Amino acid sequence: MHLFQAAAGSTPAARRENNRERNKDHIKARIDAGPPPGLLAFEDGQAIGWMQIGPRADVPEFNNAGRGSAPLEPGDAADPAVWAISCFFIRSKARGKGLTHGLVGAGIDFARRSGARVLEACPMDQSKDSRSVGLYVGSTRVFEKAGFARAAERKPGRPLMRLEL
Repeated sequence: MHLFQAAAGSTPAARRENNRERNKDHIKARIDAGPPPGLLAFEDGQAIGWMQIGPRADVPEFNNAGRGSAPLEPGDAADPAVWAISCFFIRSKARGKGLTHGLVGAGIDFARRSGARVLEACPMDQSKDSRSVGLYVGSTRVFEKAGFARAAERKPGRPLMRLEL
Protein backbone atom coordinates (compact mmCIF):
# COMPACT_ATOMS: atom_id res chain seq x y z
CA MET A 1 0.00 0.00 0.00
CA HIS A 2 1.29 3.46 -0.90
CA LEU A 3 -0.18 6.71 0.41
CA PHE A 4 -0.29 9.90 -1.63
CA GLN A 5 -1.79 13.34 -1.19
CA ALA A 6 -4.92 13.96 -3.17
CA ALA A 7 -7.77 16.37 -3.48
CA ALA A 8 -11.24 16.37 -1.99
CA GLY A 9 -14.38 18.31 -2.67
CA SER A 10 -15.99 21.44 -1.31
CA THR A 11 -19.13 22.14 0.66
CA PRO A 12 -22.13 19.88 -0.11
CA ALA A 13 -24.15 22.84 -1.44
CA ALA A 14 -21.36 23.89 -3.80
CA ARG A 15 -20.94 20.31 -5.05
CA ARG A 16 -24.66 20.12 -5.84
CA GLU A 17 -24.59 23.43 -7.74
CA ASN A 18 -21.44 22.68 -9.73
CA ASN A 19 -21.21 20.69 -12.90
CA ARG A 20 -18.44 18.17 -13.50
CA GLU A 21 -16.05 20.70 -15.09
CA ARG A 22 -16.47 23.25 -12.29
CA ASN A 23 -15.86 20.50 -9.71
CA LYS A 24 -12.66 19.50 -11.53
CA ASP A 25 -11.56 23.15 -11.62
CA HIS A 26 -12.32 23.50 -7.90
CA ILE A 27 -10.31 20.40 -7.06
CA LYS A 28 -7.35 21.52 -9.15
CA ALA A 29 -7.41 24.99 -7.55
CA ARG A 30 -7.64 23.41 -4.08
CA ILE A 31 -4.60 21.22 -4.77
CA ASP A 32 -2.64 24.17 -6.19
CA ALA A 33 -3.51 26.34 -3.15
CA GLY A 34 -2.48 23.57 -0.72
CA PRO A 35 -2.38 21.80 1.49
CA PRO A 36 -3.97 18.95 -0.47
CA PRO A 37 -7.15 18.04 1.44
CA GLY A 38 -6.75 14.31 1.50
CA LEU A 39 -4.65 11.21 1.22
CA LEU A 40 -5.08 8.38 -1.25
CA ALA A 41 -3.99 4.81 -0.66
CA PHE A 42 -2.88 2.80 -3.71
CA GLU A 43 -2.39 -0.90 -4.23
CA ASP A 44 -1.01 -2.22 -7.51
CA GLY A 45 -1.54 1.16 -9.13
CA GLN A 46 -5.22 1.40 -8.16
CA ALA A 47 -6.65 3.83 -5.61
CA ILE A 48 -8.23 1.69 -2.89
CA GLY A 49 -8.82 4.23 -0.14
CA TRP A 50 -9.13 7.90 0.61
CA MET A 51 -9.17 10.01 3.78
CA GLN A 52 -10.17 13.68 3.97
CA ILE A 53 -7.76 15.62 6.20
CA GLY A 54 -6.88 19.26 6.55
CA PRO A 55 -7.57 22.46 8.44
CA ARG A 56 -11.02 22.56 10.03
CA ALA A 57 -11.86 25.66 7.98
CA ASP A 58 -11.65 23.52 4.82
CA VAL A 59 -14.60 21.39 5.97
CA PRO A 60 -17.25 23.95 7.01
CA GLU A 61 -19.91 21.36 7.91
CA PHE A 62 -17.48 19.81 10.42
CA ASN A 63 -17.65 23.12 12.34
CA ASN A 64 -21.43 23.53 12.54
CA ALA A 65 -22.74 24.24 16.04
CA GLY A 66 -24.81 21.35 17.36
CA ARG A 67 -22.79 18.67 15.59
CA GLY A 68 -20.66 16.22 17.48
CA SER A 69 -17.68 17.49 15.50
CA ALA A 70 -18.17 21.16 16.47
CA PRO A 71 -14.91 22.76 17.67
CA LEU A 72 -14.05 22.78 21.37
CA GLU A 73 -13.09 26.47 21.22
CA PRO A 74 -14.80 28.97 18.87
CA GLY A 75 -11.47 30.04 17.35
CA ASP A 76 -10.54 26.46 16.40
CA ALA A 77 -12.82 26.54 13.34
CA ALA A 78 -10.68 29.23 11.68
CA ASP A 79 -7.28 28.30 13.17
CA PRO A 80 -5.10 26.93 10.32
CA ALA A 81 -3.16 24.82 12.86
CA VAL A 82 -6.27 22.92 14.03
CA TRP A 83 -6.86 20.09 11.57
CA ALA A 84 -9.49 17.39 11.24
CA ILE A 85 -9.90 13.96 9.72
CA SER A 86 -13.50 14.10 8.59
CA CYS A 87 -14.19 11.04 6.43
CA PHE A 88 -12.90 7.93 4.68
CA PHE A 89 -13.71 5.88 1.64
CA ILE A 90 -12.32 2.37 1.41
CA ARG A 91 -13.14 0.16 -1.58
CA SER A 92 -15.12 -2.86 -0.44
CA LYS A 93 -12.42 -5.29 -1.64
CA ALA A 94 -9.80 -3.44 0.47
CA ARG A 95 -11.78 -3.41 3.73
CA GLY A 96 -10.68 -5.40 6.76
CA LYS A 97 -6.97 -5.09 5.96
CA GLY A 98 -6.05 -2.24 8.31
CA LEU A 99 -6.14 0.42 5.61
CA THR A 100 -7.89 2.95 7.86
CA HIS A 101 -5.11 2.54 10.46
CA GLY A 102 -2.54 3.19 7.73
CA LEU A 103 -4.35 6.27 6.48
CA VAL A 104 -4.67 7.73 10.00
CA GLY A 105 -0.95 7.12 10.66
CA ALA A 106 0.01 8.77 7.38
CA GLY A 107 -2.43 11.59 8.15
CA ILE A 108 -0.74 12.30 11.48
CA ASP A 109 2.63 12.59 9.73
CA PHE A 110 1.12 14.74 6.95
CA ALA A 111 -0.55 17.09 9.47
CA ARG A 112 2.71 17.50 11.44
CA ARG A 113 4.73 18.24 8.29
CA SER A 114 2.07 20.77 7.24
CA GLY A 115 2.24 22.74 10.49
CA ALA A 116 -0.82 21.45 12.34
CA ARG A 117 -0.59 21.54 16.14
CA VAL A 118 -3.85 19.63 16.78
CA LEU A 119 -5.62 16.89 14.83
CA GLU A 120 -9.25 16.00 15.56
CA ALA A 121 -11.81 13.44 14.40
CA CYS A 122 -15.39 12.54 15.27
CA PRO A 123 -15.58 8.75 14.71
CA MET A 124 -18.16 6.16 15.78
CA ASP A 125 -17.73 4.00 18.87
CA GLN A 126 -19.15 0.89 17.27
CA SER A 127 -21.29 -0.50 14.52
CA LYS A 128 -23.27 -3.69 14.21
CA ASP A 129 -21.70 -4.26 10.80
CA SER A 130 -18.11 -3.35 9.93
CA ARG A 131 -19.25 -2.57 6.39
CA SER A 132 -21.65 0.05 7.74
CA VAL A 133 -21.92 3.15 5.60
CA GLY A 134 -21.83 5.09 8.88
CA LEU A 135 -18.22 4.08 9.41
CA TYR A 136 -17.16 6.51 6.72
CA VAL A 137 -16.18 8.72 9.69
CA GLY A 138 -13.95 5.98 11.09
CA SER A 139 -14.00 3.84 14.19
CA THR A 140 -13.08 5.18 17.63
CA ARG A 141 -10.82 2.14 18.05
CA VAL A 142 -8.65 3.22 15.11
CA PHE A 143 -8.13 6.69 16.55
CA GLU A 144 -7.46 5.37 20.07
CA LYS A 145 -4.72 3.11 18.70
CA ALA A 146 -3.19 6.13 16.95
CA GLY A 147 -3.00 8.06 20.25
CA PHE A 148 -6.12 10.25 20.04
CA ALA A 149 -8.00 10.98 23.28
CA ARG A 150 -11.69 11.72 23.80
CA ALA A 151 -12.13 15.48 24.17
CA ALA A 152 -15.94 15.72 24.20
CA GLU A 153 -19.01 13.58 23.50
CA ARG A 154 -21.98 15.65 22.47
CA LYS A 155 -23.76 12.78 20.75
CA PRO A 156 -23.83 9.24 22.16
CA GLY A 157 -21.27 7.02 20.46
CA ARG A 158 -19.71 9.92 18.49
CA PRO A 159 -16.86 11.40 20.53
CA LEU A 160 -14.79 14.32 19.35
CA MET A 161 -11.26 12.94 19.58
CA ARG A 162 -8.08 15.00 19.70
CA LEU A 163 -4.38 14.45 19.21
CA GLU A 164 -1.89 17.16 20.20
CA LEU A 165 0.92 17.15 17.63
